[in-house]
Amino acid sequence: MPSLRPFALYYFCYFAYSGLFGPFWSLYLQSLNFSAWEISVLVALSTLARIAAPGFWGWLADRQGRRRAIIIATSVLAGVAFAALCVGPKAFAWVFGCLAFAHFFWAASLPLVEASTAHLTRANPGRYSRVRVWGSIGYMILAIGSGYVLDALTIDSMPWLTLGLLVLVALVSFRVPDVQTAPRSVAREPLRSTLMQPRVIALFTCCFLMAFAFGPYYTFYSIALKEAGYDKSLIGWFWAIGVVCEILVFWFMPRIMKRFSLETLMLASLVAGVARFAMIALGTGLPASDVLSQSLHALTFAIHHAAAVGLIHRYFDERHQAQGQGLYIVASFGVGGSAGGLLAGALWPQGGVALCFGLSAIACLLGVLVSLKALPPPRSAAPAA
Repeated sequence: MPSLRPFALYYFCYFAYSGLFGPFWSLYLQSLNFSAWEISVLVALSTLARIAAPGFWGWLADRQGRRRAIIIATSVLAGVAFAALCVGPKAFAWVFGCLAFAHFFWAASLPLVEASTAHLTRANPGRYSRVRVWGSIGYMILAIGSGYVLDALTIDSMPWLTLGLLVLVALVSFRVPDVQTAPRSVAREPLRSTLMQPRVIALFTCCFLMAFAFGPYYTFYSIALKEAGYDKSLIGWFWAIGVVCEILVFWFMPRIMKRFSLETLMLASLVAGVARFAMIALGTGLPASDVLSQSLHALTFAIHHAAAVGLIHRYFDERHQAQGQGLYIVASFGVGGSAGGLLAGALWPQGGVALCFGLSAIACLLGVLVSLKALPPPRSAAPAA
């Protein structure tokens, strides 16, 4: 069986890039004097790419039975597209075009890596989180360090720092091995039949609603913190608080999954989302509220993501694993994240943090209702196999 270490390294570098890009890219766009709507459109490109790209690349990987070549090629091409952004003009049209190409390739690799990791840890699903935690560690290190670096170098250095991390990801992609999968049965279930199952529809609906709630977060949370009076180093620390809690949850996920079912974890994540986004809507600028809301990232991201990956692995045939993980990215970070982020861009000038994050809390509340109806926790907790 292939070693899990190359996957852990890839997660580390992939999310190290996200630890720089996520907290600070919107601040860089604001420094270019783009409007709130233009910022939301440019930030949403990363989620819009996840609508078309993962499904296409997942289909291609499942069809060919090979994932490594796609992971390498798309990681390299993402860096090439971002290099064009660094050397070109900083006009909206040029930035839009370069980011669109970069994110289309960038969105390809993660669901393929997720599918391979889930397959290799299928005998003990909790081990998946022990591998995935290295992504959170990479994110935390860059979220903290980048704030200090950007305070020293100014926000103008942001594109070049981002390109450097993309080059690192491309280099690391060459170490990711191919993972060969075998069908669970000779007669596999058609993908369409799986997608039409009520439990699968409910799962993707919950994932969509959670990602919709995160749309304003990834687009405007750093701007909200800046407007509340925090400097970039403190903004980095607030993002890191959430990731530290995420790391702890991922590390102890094997124990958590032995005690609670995947359905219970999904419901808990959505309930936590209601509380978290309500606190951001009403308490941003209050240090205690900001720390507590970020601590809930352990549930709203780590628990939610691990539960979603586990349920998809349970529901989808072995030969559809890459497509299943790709469709999860499409339904959540793609459609959901794009819709939430773009709507926030339209509403931010009218209602700011209270209105945008209030809608996030409502989206999670709808997810709670869907989860209770169509993904109810079993009466007795069972191992999340």
